[in-house]
Amino acid sequence: MRILTSVAVLGLLVGTPALSAEGWQQEIASGLGKQGTEMPGGVYRVGLPRTDLNVTLDGVAIKPALALGSWLAFKPIGNEVMVMGDLVLTQEEINLVLMRLEQGGVEITALHNHLLRAEPATMYMHVHGQGDPAKLTATLKEALGASKTPFGAETAGISPQAAEQASTTGSIAQKVDLDTAVLDQTLGHKGKVNGGVYQVNVRRAEAVKDSGMEVPESMGSAIAINIQPTEPGKAATTGDFVLTANEVNPVIKALQSNGIEVTAVHNHMLNDEPRLFFMHFWANDDTAKVAKGLRAALDQVKTAKD
Repeated sequence: MRILTSVAVLGLLVGTPALSAEGWQQEIASGLGKQGTEMPGGVYRVGLPRTDLNVTLDGVAIKPALALGSWLAFKPIGNEVMVMGDLVLTQEEINLVLMRLEQGGVEITALHNHLLRAEPATMYMHVHGQGDPAKLTATLKEALGASKTPFGAETAGISPQAAEQASTTGSIAQKVDLDTAVLDQTLGHKGKVNGGVYQVNVRRAEAVKDSGMEVPESMGSAIAINIQPTEPGKAATTGDFVLTANEVNPVIKALQSNGIEVTAVHNHMLNDEPRLFFMHFWANDDTAKVAKGLRAALDQVKTAKD
């Protein structure tokens, strides 16, 4: 009879992952050449903003945090890790990246636009994989190497003064020319400033799963609302609403009736429970009007309370 050690028995009883947290996270950081951030739900998320791209839409210079934020999120499953992500790519990069991902066993779960009329046009590739951390990150790094995705520090593109501050304090002062208190009150949810953009994430009321595994909000299951000031009293907004089938058209109606353009409706996952649709949107208008329209849309969705 095989005798299990007390540590192994304890691991089975409490469901502790076989991978040590420090071990698998360090493997990912080393494999990608980029440090990530520990997120709620046991997720390790690596941001890869396309700071190399200069994208404009309707005369608005798009900040990476508004609509150009590639990311990869990892979660341990036994002695393996699962990865989900959203890769921002130019049209010329798509098939080069896709071919390398497929060859390495990483699945493509969606490929589509988020924006309309953007110059240059960007596309968004959603990915899913599971396996050994080192092998997964090797595939992901090679695939993204076929694009011009930067793997440098998040301080790329900021002023020398801000870069110096980041090197000494470990962070960058986050400022945005918006009345965030009023936005929080209107939307009914609090956000945070990131890269000159106000970002609000709203969880759905029910748990979201993919292939039976829970998908935390940091892996893409939350509604994402991004707001960037464009000129005094005005702001651009984009992001995605995460919706069940019966919520799709009520949200479309709420957005359109408030002057917010619907730019795409599609799936991000293949085996999600419940079946979800992701609706992307765009507006550049009076900030209060934009916030009111977003709240009208949120009121059509079953969301969790903060």
